[in-house]
Amino acid sequence: MKQAVICLAVLALVFPLLADDAKSPIKAGKWETTIEMEIPGAPMKMPPVKFTTCISKEQAENPENSVPKSMDKKSECKVSDLKITGNKVSYTVTCKNNMSMDAEMKYSDDSYEGTMKMRLEGAPEMTHKYSGKRLGDCDPATR
Repeated sequence: MKQAVICLAVLALVFPLLADDAKSPIKAGKWETTIEMEIPGAPMKMPPVKFTTCISKEQAENPENSVPKSMDKKSECKVSDLKITGNKVSYTVTCKNNMSMDAEMKYSDDSYEGTMKMRLEGAPEMTHKYSGKRLGDCDPATR
């Protein structure tokens, strides 16, 4: 489950870079992302997950270089309805394993926030709340 959450977070951060007909609303640099997950009926609230990601200048400028490399190929997921309007990004992800997600993100110069609704057949809808902030330039050792 933790691996899926991290994968979703990476997707949330880099999918805005996939629209080559629009200007990417995210800057290159080191980003810290926090994800809070809400599962209706869960006996306790899950703790937030926090991690950092480096978005290179090349990734920010060239959407083809930003496709998540860790995406599980077996899931056969497809992105659709990708829309970038100013600083807002929305998209839908549909997977052959009967999982689907609708996401919306809003970016400012050095931060973003958004939500992703995830549905899996036979399970309650989960809501992921994202917040991110740019910490500065990427560390040379992590490029």
